[in-house]
Amino acid sequence: MPDPVEMPATSPDRGATLDDPDRFKSLLPATARLIGIDAGTKTLGLALSDLTRMIASPLETIRRTKFKQDAARLLALINEHKVAGLVLGLPANLDGSEGPRAQSTRQLAKNLNALSPLPILLWDERLTTAAAERMLIGADTSRKRRAEVIDKLAATLILQGALDRMR
Repeated sequence: MPDPVEMPATSPDRGATLDDPDRFKSLLPATARLIGIDAGTKTLGLALSDLTRMIASPLETIRRTKFKQDAARLLALINEHKVAGLVLGLPANLDGSEGPRAQSTRQLAKNLNALSPLPILLWDERLTTAAAERMLIGADTSRKRRAEVIDKLAATLILQGALDRMR
């Protein structure tokens, strides 16, 4: 698959999964969008940054079916928005250890690496879904509406946290 945007020179980290935001940033062109992903068991919440990587906005929620179909939709969005990298929320436990959900997220990153040359930043997402839920309750959002938007709002918080750190 051709690169969706002009990428910096080839490096060993290109298309790799990283946990260092500075290293991740060094692999990105000066202006290009990122997609943030909140990977749940039933959905993938997605958020998109602007070209200057200042602001994250909710994009969409993919109902998980089979990896191949989910990845096809994600890759279509990557190409459509000319995305240069992915920020994937890593659901660590409160004590920093990693459980089954974190292992599943790492496997998702590995599977995406096999399909795309884009670098992936694993971003600690502890409590982002809870924060998103509090925001929606504070905005007096109905339970039904919260269920529809919670995942992409959590992805937005994940991506915004990474964007703020990279600045």
